[in-house]
Amino acid sequence: MGLNIIDAKMLSKMFLAGAKNLEHKKEWINELNVFPVPDGDTGTNMSMTIMSAAKEVAAIAEPDMVSLAKAISSGSLRGARGNSGVILSQLFRGFTKVIKEYDEINVAILASACDKAVETAYKAVMKPKEGTILTVAKGAAKRANDLAMAGERDLEIFIGEIIKEAQAVLAQTPEMLPVLKQAGVVDSGGQGLVEVLKGAYDAFLGKEIDLSIEAVPKTGSPEEKGVMPSNIEAQANAEIKFCYCTQFLIMLNKPFNIKQEMDFKEYLASIGDSIVVVADDEIVKVHVHTNDPGLAMQKALRYGSLTTIIIENMRLERDEKVSDMMEKQMQSTELPNKSGTGMNGSGVVSSEHKDTGFIAVSIGEGMNEIFRSLGVDYIIEGGQTMNPSTEDMLNAIEKIDADNIFIFPNNKNIILAANQAKQLTTDKNIIVIPTKTVPQGITAIINYVPDVSIEENEAVMTEEVQHVATGQVTYAVRDTMIDDKEIHEGDFMGIGDKGILSVGTDLQDVAFNMVKEMMSDEYELISIYYGDIIKEEQAQKLADLVRAEFGGCDVELQFGGQPIYSYIISAE
Repeated sequence: MGLNIIDAKMLSKMFLAGAKNLEHKKEWINELNVFPVPDGDTGTNMSMTIMSAAKEVAAIAEPDMVSLAKAISSGSLRGARGNSGVILSQLFRGFTKVIKEYDEINVAILASACDKAVETAYKAVMKPKEGTILTVAKGAAKRANDLAMAGERDLEIFIGEIIKEAQAVLAQTPEMLPVLKQAGVVDSGGQGLVEVLKGAYDAFLGKEIDLSIEAVPKTGSPEEKGVMPSNIEAQANAEIKFCYCTQFLIMLNKPFNIKQEMDFKEYLASIGDSIVVVADDEIVKVHVHTNDPGLAMQKALRYGSLTTIIIENMRLERDEKVSDMMEKQMQSTELPNKSGTGMNGSGVVSSEHKDTGFIAVSIGEGMNEIFRSLGVDYIIEGGQTMNPSTEDMLNAIEKIDADNIFIFPNNKNIILAANQAKQLTTDKNIIVIPTKTVPQGITAIINYVPDVSIEENEAVMTEEVQHVATGQVTYAVRDTMIDDKEIHEGDFMGIGDKGILSVGTDLQDVAFNMVKEMMSDEYELISIYYGDIIKEEQAQKLADLVRAEFGGCDVELQFGGQPIYSYIISAE
């Protein structure tokens, strides 16, 4: 007779085995990515996400279902990297919401947990795309529910059938996404999920597996910041529409449902702005700028008791701050120090409190210096070659003593991690500007205006980055076919915002042809950032070619110092 239940000890082994199997297969999964670029990719991101959770799971000597669920959910949320890693963490988060309620789990509970996992992951993605890890997870969950409804009780059969279905759905992903079919690969995120399931199944079957977990390496190196001169007059004259910055926690009587959360946010929007509502199972963190804090708190009392109430008069704080700034300016005639004083080599940010701070993900010495000169407080090194984790974001947020913090992910594969860090932050207002490239990040912060509201700045920056086209030149690590372009290992590729723009064996030709494909009549400025292996003379020749071709545009050449990408070029 087959096994009908899984206890916490067995589930712990299964999770660790799934993590180890994904770790062993990460390089193979990386190779499944559509674009054959030498980045840290899906396999790496998913592996580092699950290994962050595995480290916490392995540290539990005698696991019960509650402690195990917390370790899996918390560890994967904080360690999540890249879109695939964040989605995987959300699958775990939903799954653990169900299993933590039981001492032992059976087929029915597992089926319910799979449903919750898929529901949670889909909600985390703004525009879910089929033919991805989400589709594979949904197919597996549907099969789990069909088996449970049919009366299956044997977990060996149940899990085996789920994996078969996941593999079948994975095999169909090229039919759902033409780009996968053209490249001749299945979805890499979906493959990663299948490897987790396979590893877990091996442990369930009693196969001998090395479950030892090594420490997960940290990434991101703090950089010095540039100090942005203060506009005292602008700050003094800035309009404060809503006077009171109001923050509190609601200790829920029962979990928030979606309608309650939306109704509460809508009510807060009717009495104020700068609204942040982050709900967990037991606590809701609330932040709102309003002229009547009592109304916000009265509404909140419908859902539970209040604690950690902070109400600050922003007009009074503004006046005191301006007065202090004017006094300091009168006492000193020195110019702002542009070499950077906010963060020293150990990564300790200046303790001076301020209203607004900035975090940027960057790649390369030159790019870092540009961001520092524009006033970025904290630079997370990573970008293309290593996606920073949610925890990297949280560490950066913690080090900046500011009420509002803008984050510029500067990579489409980092936006979800930044948003996840936003959701996990309860004491600061985090604004994620969805910048997909470093040039977009530069444009965003250039458009920041100190004397307008956070909401206006967010709207303007978000709008302006839409007008920045970016192209990046790197080399191919394997043969493939993309966008009807035949690519061979070692070829140079010019990759635009929506696909491959140019391919060839001559770097300069590929870069120049990429620019020609990017351009349209509306663009007035072309910025060329050359990488760490490109000599300035070589980059200057490319800039001269571009100037000759597009005489009506300003062409700027700057050292980016980025690895892997010989050129990053923007047009706006």
